[in-house]
Amino acid sequence: MSDIKKVAIVTGASQGLGDGIVKGFRARGYGIIATSRSIQPSSDPNLVTVAGDIGDPETGKRLVATALERFGRVDTLVNNAGIFIGKPFTEYTEEDYRLKLRTNLDGFFFTTQQVIPVMLEQGSGHVVQITASTAEFASSRSPAFIAMLTKGGMNSATKSLAIEYARRGIRVNAVAPGVIRTPMHSPQNFEALAAFHPMNKMGEVEDIVRAVLYLEDAAFTTGEILHVDGGLIAGR
Repeated sequence: MSDIKKVAIVTGASQGLGDGIVKGFRARGYGIIATSRSIQPSSDPNLVTVAGDIGDPETGKRLVATALERFGRVDTLVNNAGIFIGKPFTEYTEEDYRLKLRTNLDGFFFTTQQVIPVMLEQGSGHVVQITASTAEFASSRSPAFIAMLTKGGMNSATKSLAIEYARRGIRVNAVAPGVIRTPMHSPQNFEALAAFHPMNKMGEVEDIVRAVLYLEDAAFTTGEILHVDGGLIAGR
């Protein structure tokens, strides 16, 4: 058995926020099970990659089975996998709708449902969702109905699970970012995206990593939606 400190599963882990979160936990000595559709094999014996569609229930099963086989436990699940499709409501296609629900909600549901029994048996655990501040306020500048539907649902589900398991050793929290500088955004749009925030700048991957690790350490915190959004949630 490895001498790693704790074990985290991170979804959507091949780039951007997920890759940063993986590195943040590894720097703390955690063993990691990292997944995405396109994730590559790892040369680090304490970083195990599992390629798969997070919306497929079998992927969640494989993640947990791999964690238990390799490390014998699961301490933290970071539900990071997600996609954003912003357009006027009537322009969404059925394909847009199905894809968003499959990635954002199905992945969250099926993976978390596999992890919770392991954490209950251990008597401890922490589940963190990466949601979005745009799930909590509407903006005429950026229509985002499906983000509000899916990420808003995850925020509500975070509070529901936090209360359901509050006395059983499992904490459940979320980080709600603003617009973060990741490969999903073109550099030519950075100025406009920065102006979307009251602080007039985009967030960095490290801002979200710090927030996730803060919640990891915050033993008296559960049901929290931690906004890391340049002031968006406060108003504009």
